[in-house]
Amino acid sequence: MSVKFFMVLVCVSISLNSFSQSTDTLIRKLDSLHRVEQRPENKRPPKTDPEDYTSQTNITFKGYFVLLGTNMVQEITGPFHTSKKTWLKVAGFAVLEGALLFADRHIQKASYDFMERNPNLKSTSQYITNFGDSYQGIIVLAFGAYGLITSNNKMKTTTLLATQSYLASAGMSTLVKMAVGRYRPHSFAPDEEQHLKFKGPGFGTRGSSFPSGHTTAAFSAATVFAEEYRDKPIVPIIAYSMATLVGFTRITQNAHWATDVLAGAALGYVTGKQVVRNYHRYARIRNNQQKTSLHFNVNYFDGMIMPQLVYKF
Repeated sequence: MSVKFFMVLVCVSISLNSFSQSTDTLIRKLDSLHRVEQRPENKRPPKTDPEDYTSQTNITFKGYFVLLGTNMVQEITGPFHTSKKTWLKVAGFAVLEGALLFADRHIQKASYDFMERNPNLKSTSQYITNFGDSYQGIIVLAFGAYGLITSNNKMKTTTLLATQSYLASAGMSTLVKMAVGRYRPHSFAPDEEQHLKFKGPGFGTRGSSFPSGHTTAAFSAATVFAEEYRDKPIVPIIAYSMATLVGFTRITQNAHWATDVLAGAALGYVTGKQVVRNYHRYARIRNNQQKTSLHFNVNYFDGMIMPQLVYKF
């Protein structure tokens, strides 16, 4: 084999990933895994694997929107391929919501009267409720900035997942608000008897009370941090405690009924869990792409120059 031919081989030697795939293929894999990779209901998923937070599994700009899109699709289509046991849990939650509905007006009146008698608590309540809005965004961004500064891949990934959970849950919350169109408690004068009025579709998302958007956002982000750092018990405790306080203050601020808050907490929690599961499916796909690959090389062996195919798995 001539030196000239060797130089040509060196110049055209390439590395081909056998699992390099188009965005469309990745979406199909994520959706397929969502349908068939069901874990037994009585078992918690294993603790997150350190291999899920490497340069191979980093969420790229393109990957972020692939994950976000599949999150939204899975949120909407989830009820069509869920287990009977999950449907029983949904039915149980519906019964709880229905029972709480009868107490909504009494809870709201007692809360309103209590806060009017305690103006200092009312201002504190307003401060806490902001964590379900602008303050929460600042905290999430601070975590992300810290992850960037310290090159902590897990923290960077968790921050991105929290924003995805926030966006996905906001989308679902908006759809429900538009469909339900429930009046907020502060839509009534203080001396007016409050009614659980529903206007239905077309009411508008800003004035619609069900579910609580602040509570949904708080629990959607809290669940991501709680799931990703569940090996550190203090993190879930802090995350869920803050989210619960945000939901509670939506009642004390006379902005939502108790059933709005409970529904928002459930929506945020379910969305956060789904976002985390979807990412770890994505990470497994990416890790398999790295572990399974086909490479073309040129090697010198026993006085001969030989082309070589290397399959890694």
